[in-house]
Amino acid sequence: MAEYITSGQQNVLLNQPAVFDASIPCRNGFVFHEDGSGIFTLCGKTSNCFARYQITFNGNVSLPEGGTVVPIAVALAVNGETKLTSRAIVTPAAVEEFFNVTSTAIITVPKGCCYSVSLRAVPASDDPTVTPAPVIVLQDGNLDISRIA
Repeated sequence: MAEYITSGQQNVLLNQPAVFDASIPCRNGFVFHEDGSGIFTLCGKTSNCFARYQITFNGNVSLPEGGTVVPIAVALAVNGETKLTSRAIVTPAAVEEFFNVTSTAIITVPKGCCYSVSLRAVPASDDPTVTPAPVIVLQDGNLDISRIA
């Protein structure tokens, strides 16, 4: 298991990855990450057909001061594509009101391949008439990556 954290507060722009600044890294070469980056590389190092990982994010999110109150969301993205089933949505009553969110996904990486994974601020609605928050605040996030098969 590998654990990555982001301490304090950071602004995360819409559709951009959150940055993780400290880690207890994977020592088996299954997960690669550079502290200060938001991209994680999962490797399909296996004697089977695939390697399977469980990724879980837990952290606090809010709207920044001066923002407009709208639903906000985070989700895991694989190779730049958002996994909508991992989307965690909250609707704050006011700016700077923090909510704890959890997002999880199972990622299957084929043997010999590598996938990139990130946590992103994403639109909370699929409705194109709803304007998403252009930035959210992330505080004290924790991302756990476990190889499960």
